[in-house]
Amino acid sequence: MFRPVPFATTAEAFIRAPATVLDSGTVPTTRFKKRSTPRSNLADTAASANIVIHGESGRAISMDPRAHLSRQLTLELTFAIIRSGEAMDIPQKLDLLGLGAQADLACGSCGEGQKRVRDDISRWIYPAVRPDGKLIRMLKVLQTNACEKDCFYCATRREREQPRTTFQPDELAHLFDQIHRANLAEAIFISSGVAGSSTRTMARMIATADLLRGKYAFRGYLHLKLMPGAESAAIERALQLADRVSVNLEAPSSEHLAKLSSTKRYAEELLAPLQIAKRLIDHEPKLRRKTMTTQFVVGAADETDREIAARTAQLYRDLRLARVYYSAFQPVENTPLDGHAPTPLIRENRLYQADFLFRQYGFTFDDLIFDARGNLPVESDPKTIWAINHPEFFPIELNRANREDLLRVPGLGPISVRRIVQMRRTTKFRAIEQLARVGADEKRAAPFILLDGRVPTRQLPLLPSSR
Repeated sequence: MFRPVPFATTAEAFIRAPATVLDSGTVPTTRFKKRSTPRSNLADTAASANIVIHGESGRAISMDPRAHLSRQLTLELTFAIIRSGEAMDIPQKLDLLGLGAQADLACGSCGEGQKRVRDDISRWIYPAVRPDGKLIRMLKVLQTNACEKDCFYCATRREREQPRTTFQPDELAHLFDQIHRANLAEAIFISSGVAGSSTRTMARMIATADLLRGKYAFRGYLHLKLMPGAESAAIERALQLADRVSVNLEAPSSEHLAKLSSTKRYAEELLAPLQIAKRLIDHEPKLRRKTMTTQFVVGAADETDREIAARTAQLYRDLRLARVYYSAFQPVENTPLDGHAPTPLIRENRLYQADFLFRQYGFTFDDLIFDARGNLPVESDPKTIWAINHPEFFPIELNRANREDLLRVPGLGPISVRRIVQMRRTTKFRAIEQLARVGADEKRAAPFILLDGRVPTRQLPLLPSSR
């Protein structure tokens, strides 16, 4: 059963340092250094802060910050960014924290290249597809862009100079309620930097979700990011509140993750929350409809497509993830990997095509064909590459082949195959043009099929007219 999250969610259990406002009215860039402030000064800063936590009984307990400092001296004490929000108004925060969430692929159509209305609010609202296939509009936002992690590719990493801010739970919940009531978005995705431990970060995110579901009676689609190393109680509460949860694995193995961060542990902090969530979903009937996703950064850790695809196949098999997303690495200025070459988008595209073969076409990892470097060939899609390398399988008779065999034909997808199976109950496919009518790519399919025992007749290209 769910236990109270150890840290307070309504009365914030974190330091609220006063903001410093520059003459221009902007928040100063925060510099993250290992010892930018002497330890004694940090203790003085902590002593003036009101730190409140929940004990096991749920009763609020005031702590002596100096005693707490020796147990948990986090970068939060040096930040001056987790604050009440005097320095930034809500639109400014949304601009900064909406931008910070841009790289997180919470949905199949979320990304930097999406065309959206570029006003103050709608530029952070993305077209998304719910698990049931319904198209919706989703606000993507960070709870905070303060982070104590050092991911070498990330714009919000701890040592990168940039403005930092935080949405308090009541601020973000009220903001989305206004957006929802204005009919600008039907869904929300909440991620966050890790500020003041994963437990405390999860507490703030859960407090926001709790307000949305309770105070604002929001019944729409909610996606919550699970923080690295999230505790079981927080994961269970997140599943109770959200429709979907996710953890970004970023790399296919601990060895590759070490090339992306020195502050994350692959098995203990990234895989473990997904495994805990899966057990909860399996054993709690009320959670059975909840889903999970993850994301890989492609090309930043010298990993191969073979390694990513192998991990993806394992995640679908063992954890029953709903989706895996892939993000081609693009260097961010003033990060340790800003000199690393960007990953070609074709590689991301090929991984998505292989992913669809896993989820909708009945392909397995062993069906994929890789080049000498261990990557998916760029000259054609994985399904066509498989067909070319298995001539013994083709051609197949379109009027008799079962669904599984039809899905192996290039140019045929789940929808067109379903229509073919339905139509051939009353008619035979004799002309290649009939395939176009069911939504198939007849040109790609033609070399691999027979129509009523005959090779499809291909129309010769028209000769250029003379003038």
